[in-house]
Amino acid sequence: MAGTRFAPDRGLSVRMTVTMFLLGLLYVAFMAILIAVGVQAVVVLVIAAGFLLVQYFFSDKIALFAMHGREVSPQEAPELHGIIDRLTAMADMPKPRVAIADSDMPNAFATGRNQKNAVVCVTTGIMRRLDAQELEGVLAHEMSHVAHRDVAVMTIASFLGIVAGLMTRFALYTGLGGRRDSNNGPPIGLIIFLVSALVYAVSFLLTRALSRYRELAADRAGAYLTQRPSALASALVKVSGDIARIPTRDLREAQPFNAFYFTPALSGQSVASLFSTHPSLERRLDQLAKISAALGR
Repeated sequence: MAGTRFAPDRGLSVRMTVTMFLLGLLYVAFMAILIAVGVQAVVVLVIAAGFLLVQYFFSDKIALFAMHGREVSPQEAPELHGIIDRLTAMADMPKPRVAIADSDMPNAFATGRNQKNAVVCVTTGIMRRLDAQELEGVLAHEMSHVAHRDVAVMTIASFLGIVAGLMTRFALYTGLGGRRDSNNGPPIGLIIFLVSALVYAVSFLLTRALSRYRELAADRAGAYLTQRPSALASALVKVSGDIARIPTRDLREAQPFNAFYFTPALSGQSVASLFSTHPSLERRLDQLAKISAALGR
């Protein structure tokens, strides 16, 4: 977060480092096992690296396209730009591009590999439901993601999961499941499938844990920047309550993008905390209440 006034977060830095270290160990072990069973993994690695590079360099364009967002000028959305201008001045960071998605889903997201390539997008649904201070709290949260370089970190963290997923499909689609090694040992494809599935599961859990802490860190940094944690808490309550009333069909369409959103699109059913991209509403509100008490507000 060098070069911004967002509150430093040593806990986030430690968790990012530990997660990357564990993913690195997992990656090395995965490659060693594949080589040991005689798999030529070069093609899979090249394909996975290609996915990673595309996601890294074009994440802003991909996200806007997928979520039907469009960039807007200050003339088109003066109030929204005004809030972003104020936050960028407070945080001492470059102004991100500003976009709006025409959706009743009350949400917001930020993407882009760094501060110079960032875009912050809000839906028409969230703009209609929140007042100016609540919207400022949400946008401060999203701009904290930009300052933390969360998109770049999560893209790199997801690399191993992409490799494992591709290896699983490779084993299934090429019919390796019934092929045995030269010593009439166990099927090579079965080994690849089981190892890849295990690696994917572990990397999935690690990246989800990092994602949950990333959201808490963004709440905390945004609240300290605006000095109004109660406004962010109010926005969370409003958005979470209104999302629960969105039709299930619409929620299912939005769920693949949960990792991007300010708050996840859920159908109201409980989701195991290990698999969630976001911490629970109660945990987020509890953290904001403690910040509010610390600030004397």
